[in-house]
Amino acid sequence: MSLTDDRQARIDALHRLVRERILILDGGMGTMIQNLKLSEAEYRGARFADYHQDVAGNNDLLAITQPAMLKDIYKGYLDAGADIVETNTFNSTRVSMADYEMEDLVPELNRAAARLAREVADEYTADNPDKPRFVAGVLGPTSRTCSISPDVNDPGARNITFDELVENYMEALDGLVKGGSDLILIETVFDTLNAKAATFAVQTYFEQNGVELPLMISGTITDASGRTLSGQTTEAFYNSLAHSSPFSMGLNCALGAEELRPYVQEMSRVANCWVSAHPNAGLPNEFGEYDQSPEEMVAVVEEFAASGLVNIIGGCCGTTPEHIKAIADAVATHAPRPLPDIAPACRLSGLEPFNITKDSLFVNVGERCNVTGSAKFKRLIVEEDYTTALEVALEQVEGGAQVIDVNMDEAMLDSEKAMVRFLNLIAGEPDIARVPVMVDSSKWTVIEAGLKCIQGKPIVNSISLKEGEEEFIERARLCRKYGAAVVVMAFDEDGQADTAARKKEICERSYRVLVDKVGFPPQDIIFDPNIFAIATGIDEHNNYAVDFIEATRWIRENLPHAGVSGGVSNVSFSFRGNNPVREAIHSVFLYHAIKAGLNMGIVNASQLAVYDDLPEELKEKVEDVVLNRKDDATETLLEIAEKYKGDGSSGEKKEDLEWRSWAVEKRIEHSLVKGITAYIIEDTEEARQRADKPLDVIEGPLMDGMNVVG
Repeated sequence: MSLTDDRQARIDALHRLVRERILILDGGMGTMIQNLKLSEAEYRGARFADYHQDVAGNNDLLAITQPAMLKDIYKGYLDAGADIVETNTFNSTRVSMADYEMEDLVPELNRAAARLAREVADEYTADNPDKPRFVAGVLGPTSRTCSISPDVNDPGARNITFDELVENYMEALDGLVKGGSDLILIETVFDTLNAKAATFAVQTYFEQNGVELPLMISGTITDASGRTLSGQTTEAFYNSLAHSSPFSMGLNCALGAEELRPYVQEMSRVANCWVSAHPNAGLPNEFGEYDQSPEEMVAVVEEFAASGLVNIIGGCCGTTPEHIKAIADAVATHAPRPLPDIAPACRLSGLEPFNITKDSLFVNVGERCNVTGSAKFKRLIVEEDYTTALEVALEQVEGGAQVIDVNMDEAMLDSEKAMVRFLNLIAGEPDIARVPVMVDSSKWTVIEAGLKCIQGKPIVNSISLKEGEEEFIERARLCRKYGAAVVVMAFDEDGQADTAARKKEICERSYRVLVDKVGFPPQDIIFDPNIFAIATGIDEHNNYAVDFIEATRWIRENLPHAGVSGGVSNVSFSFRGNNPVREAIHSVFLYHAIKAGLNMGIVNASQLAVYDDLPEELKEKVEDVVLNRKDDATETLLEIAEKYKGDGSSGEKKEDLEWRSWAVEKRIEHSLVKGITAYIIEDTEEARQRADKPLDVIEGPLMDGMNVVG
């Protein structure tokens, strides 16, 4: 399939016009149909007069049974000044049409609706070629959610899968494209995972059919919490879907313009594509009707345009042609929002955004939800004690983990099933789900199963050149379609990189393949140049930490925007059983690696020792080992290691309050570093009394303490 010259010309015109002026979307098709108060017989038409069940309310069916009525609605909006009309296909997927047992009509419904809108749009374009009219093929959210359980007693249950949604959307999309749509609109997104399935379907369809239409995505903020139904904030929603390279991102439905305004402003701030908005005509009254007049609505909407927030504006529920005319007239004098200059950054998300910029501090990736690294977590998963396993994840987030690593690679497990179950359960725990997930497995099938459960933007750990370039490219492209950043191991067809030279060679080759051949955003590439154990007694291992640090510095200087990560606990493996020494090795290693550019690591955040707090003797001996400064460094560290084994005390630990005698600035710093809250109110008040103004406390001792934490 290829685009006709006419359709390509319309798409070119769309790209030109959106830069010149604010484009006008049509209004609320659903409420306009409701206002017609159609009878059951009118919904059925002649073709379905004897259908075996009621079909009243199946608005999408009207593209077949009452096309003239829909044409009149379109004409009303086009007369009002709309540039884009939406196909009447909000529920034209198998899962939604199942309510009427009309699943087999889906291909016809989408084709018919797109052709109908196309016919009317073409009539108006022919009458005024200087104002071309466009058709947006609508993919609705469906009647099910992929991120929320339908069973209050089983938070991990789902009544639809990602793959089922992709199939639904692919079928609907085929009809929309063949019917003549100029662009695709994924709208009223209440669950971002549903929308990710839709974008996956769109990209797959375009690849398979050799076509590409502009993609609009519009989410819905469901209430005053400022979140989607599945819990995401506006920026998290954007981060989760930006990988699909949309023509526009925006918000619609649920709220009136006044209530939607702060979230449109947020979208305008973060999006590096065009921004759309089509709010309701106010909030519904007790009868579910919309009372806001065109004059009342436009008073709010015009400010969207005057403030430079939007490129496409229209209406949703309750908006009539009169509303659209008032909006079109009001925004005509205002310039469209210019595309912002947004610096490249790895922009991840859970329920909330997590952006790793050039100014970000070190990112802690929680390591304990890993059956290969935590005996406790492995036991919980094998015993299917997922409730306690979730507590492990929560402890990590509360302990400072900004990303949660999840690994289910265990021979005793059905790893795919365990990954899906755990990630589905995490989705129902907002205190955990607010942070991004790192899907960690050596098995691609497990990684892919995990990616189909995550509505945010995750990290895949990992892909590599181990099996050759062809497989590497294929998996990288799939990671991109699922909307994930990637950890790339320094591993190629000849094995893992152990020396600095090999680490640089493999990372550079991987970067060039990803950026030049795949088109992968460099800011979403995170290299893992392999952290190996030091102080093993084997001379060849003595320089492993130095090699990693050197490779890290080289990557950050020579591979623009790429990050560097690693499994930090590997470096101290030869001292397993002696946690104080292991923590000291981690602290020293991180101190030097972070200075070299390491910006992420898989760690136990709650057990990281502070470099400056290490005993001087231990720090010096560990530093000799990490930096490979002395030939006998390993032997010297072994000689003192027993002194630091255990916690250095017997019985109950007594609280050391010597720090309470320090200056207030140092006390605040100590409280921040150690997570002590007992004295923070009195210390902050003391600092406030000494300061010229309260802000000085924040910009002084508080920020000084945060810098130490970082």
